[in-house]
Amino acid sequence: MRKRAAVFCTAAAVVAGAFTALPADASTPQNAPAATTAKPTWKKCGTTDYPTLQCASLKVPLDHANPHGKQITLALSRVPHTAKKYQGPLLVNPGGPGGSGLTLAGFVAASLPKAVAAQYDVIGFDPRGVGKSTPALNCKPGYFNPVRPDSVPSTPAIEKANLQRAKSFAAACGRKYASVLPYINTVQAVRDMDSIRQALGAKRINYFGYSYGTYLGAVYAKLFPHQVRRLVLDSIVDPTGVWYDDNLGQDYAFNDRHRALMAWIAKYDSTYKLGTDPEKIEATWYAVRAALAKKPAGGKVGASEFEDTYIPGGYYNGYWPYLAEALSAYVNKKNADPLVEAYENFAAVDASGDNGYSIYTSVQCRDASWPRDWGQWQKDNWAVYEKAPFMAWNNAWYNAPCAFWPTKSLHPVNVANGKLPPTLLFQATDDAATPYQGGVTVHRLLARSSLVVEQGGGNHGITLSGNACLDKYLAKYLTDGSVPRGHGEADAVCQKLPDPKPLTSKAASTSSRGSALHGLVGFRG
Repeated sequence: MRKRAAVFCTAAAVVAGAFTALPADASTPQNAPAATTAKPTWKKCGTTDYPTLQCASLKVPLDHANPHGKQITLALSRVPHTAKKYQGPLLVNPGGPGGSGLTLAGFVAASLPKAVAAQYDVIGFDPRGVGKSTPALNCKPGYFNPVRPDSVPSTPAIEKANLQRAKSFAAACGRKYASVLPYINTVQAVRDMDSIRQALGAKRINYFGYSYGTYLGAVYAKLFPHQVRRLVLDSIVDPTGVWYDDNLGQDYAFNDRHRALMAWIAKYDSTYKLGTDPEKIEATWYAVRAALAKKPAGGKVGASEFEDTYIPGGYYNGYWPYLAEALSAYVNKKNADPLVEAYENFAAVDASGDNGYSIYTSVQCRDASWPRDWGQWQKDNWAVYEKAPFMAWNNAWYNAPCAFWPTKSLHPVNVANGKLPPTLLFQATDDAATPYQGGVTVHRLLARSSLVVEQGGGNHGITLSGNACLDKYLAKYLTDGSVPRGHGEADAVCQKLPDPKPLTSKAASTSSRGSALHGLVGFRG
């Protein structure tokens, strides 16, 4: 499973002086002597879904402050423009940190209106350390193999087991990649993006990022404002809280989204036969969790894996019918097969997932400071758990290696920016992974930005997912640079798409485009 960085708080006001100065590698002069950037050599690498994809590679410095030092390789993809009118490269990123962007180029080019996509070279890339870029990090293969200890540290023994896992992962990263870890961070990835721009021979780039990709784009725009032509950010990281406090805030939003799933199941009691009271269904879910802690389903779905399986439902409601069927079968028929299948489809971590998590931790642990005192983690996460238990400790252990990370932390970048052309932001009001306040905050920080809100929407990644209203604003902006201008908090509002129907319904349970996007973007890192 590719995990997406979903760690964003719900209420962070922009306070003067709240940011420290740029980290050392962020403040390196942009006109520092640079190594010669060779143009990529593109080769065909089309797939059945995206036959016009091309691939290439690009060497960049491991440390951009030392451009003639050790080099690493970035993997690139491209769908070339076909129209006479050419608007330059459109770099796309699915989030993470740790998400591969190679296939996303094909998806974006195929999902935009043909006349719009034809005007751009849509450029995907695997950020440093990811996927087909080299070196590709994999700190501890099999780290998420089932069955893991229960995420809720209800006994000292359970807490000790989870702590040992987190410490061992951080130590493994330090042993295997000591010379690389200091340079796996957002600012170095942003400088890689500018190396891509130079290699493409472009004076400016267009950029379209989802989730963590919104932070990546905002940091690029801060460091290279005059190289930005157009900027689209979808499902927006709150940059005032990266990353520890954001994780805590996100837990509350996921708890709300999980309860939305319980309410949806209650609505379709005739299908799932779990009752019509969402609170009682939620109690049933926690009872199943307790049972799985004692006897894992299929020998692989314990309490932690059960949480892993249902967390994707907080990202995308197209998964709800499958998750509801799994719960219903387990409760009503004592049949664990659908649950095991859901775990394998939505939560099981393969080698690419191990790689994604290695980059997730490497970037986030390096980007910003984390408490090194485990007592602080205990205090904060038990407080969250009391009000929002669904993902509190699962999320805590997911990030816990940062308490023991072998490299020192940098400081978050203040992305406030008054030097950009008009930019376009998209945000759903009930997004759990990047709660609504992140979109509002970035709207305030980026002068001349416009915010398009999906009212009532709870999915993460909302453009090119079937909402014609949202996609209209995206297509218009990419066509001629125009953005909506309103007078309130949002510049334009679109209504959410209808929730899915049960799989037994004649209606499609999920948007095919939405499903395709969320398969590319992944979950939590």
